[in-house]
Amino acid sequence: MDRDRDWFERDVLERFIRYARVHTTSDRHSMSNPSSAIQFDLARMLHEELEAIGLSDIYFDDRCFIIARLPGTGDKADAAPIGLMAHIDTAPDTSGEDVRPVVRKAYDGGAIDLGDGHTLDPEVYPTLTRYIGDTIITTDGRTLLGADDKAGIAEIMSAAAYLVEHPEIAHRPLELIFTPDEEIGRGMDGFPIHELKSPYCYTLDGSLEGTVEAECFTAYAARIELEGYVIHPGDARGRMANAVTMAGRFLSMLPGAESPEATDGRYGFYCPVEAHGDYGHATVDLILRDFEDSIVQRRIAALEVFARAVEAAHPGGKVTVTTRRQYLNMRDRLSERPEIMRSLEKAIRATGMEPVRHSIRGGTDGARLTELGVPTPNMFTGGQNFHGRYEWIPLSAMVRAIKTVVNLAQIVE
Repeated sequence: MDRDRDWFERDVLERFIRYARVHTTSDRHSMSNPSSAIQFDLARMLHEELEAIGLSDIYFDDRCFIIARLPGTGDKADAAPIGLMAHIDTAPDTSGEDVRPVVRKAYDGGAIDLGDGHTLDPEVYPTLTRYIGDTIITTDGRTLLGADDKAGIAEIMSAAAYLVEHPEIAHRPLELIFTPDEEIGRGMDGFPIHELKSPYCYTLDGSLEGTVEAECFTAYAARIELEGYVIHPGDARGRMANAVTMAGRFLSMLPGAESPEATDGRYGFYCPVEAHGDYGHATVDLILRDFEDSIVQRRIAALEVFARAVEAAHPGGKVTVTTRRQYLNMRDRLSERPEIMRSLEKAIRATGMEPVRHSIRGGTDGARLTELGVPTPNMFTGGQNFHGRYEWIPLSAMVRAIKTVVNLAQIVE
């Protein structure tokens, strides 16, 4: 495959830039499936491109799920298929509209002026120094880039196109899976599991080049509803319960040592995502994360304690806590199938790099799919600083991801 490096670079770069420009932000406030109709714009584009590279067995439904099947070849044609998954949406944390990727060839190792008053500095983001001389793709400082997960989509599509162009490479059947709404924790809601033939899959939704992930956070969402007691401010003494003030008091009770800003490694957190309201009613949305379910449950119990404390401090007010499980740590189920990770690590080693095991401080659609009985670890895409305007990705890492997928297709455990 080394002789085809120029093809890989050209193909994946063109695809990634094309996909990144499509606005696909999911909407956490919407209850529709998918949460935003704009996700269909990229889904329809992918459907057309899948047909163009020669795939005819394509499932595409009204919830924006795509499962495209690439038949196996040679002596591996009858092997069990494996799935390759990436998500269509981008995070609502930063604007994903009118994304204008900037391709920077022969990166010189210095600070990069992104524009709009923002700088990507290797003193702050030292991983940049690994890619001096490489082509890197950044934002223009206004929006996120969308490498999470359009890099994964581009890498899967390039690998599929390469295998179609090289029928002499014997490979097992593949299922290419593209999902909506992963960023708001709903990517598997309504997933057509009955259409899936793969006994296991891999998500391409990771970050640093060479990393593989068989463990993720257990995740819950929490909504705090605060009902105040409204009366004219001039007559409020001893009577008003201001829901905005109640929300502020509640937020102040969240332990600072258990916030995203204060934790790393295996420490989880409470994270306020959104808050709004007025005198009479306020709402606070949080996410709760940890690698151990017992600790997440402890945090849920703590939210109830905070709620009662706010009520005690604001007579007449009422606080309600509602929680919803989003996904579970996939660790235990994947540990029962070590050959799945063994194949992935073998595929990475074949590209000339030693794989690095990592635990995801977040989650993937693979965690939900694992819960559904289809073990699905995660692998790198090469993207960095996801969800913000400092997002960037090196082209060489994307090429390695493609080669890893091509290698995976040739491994039959």
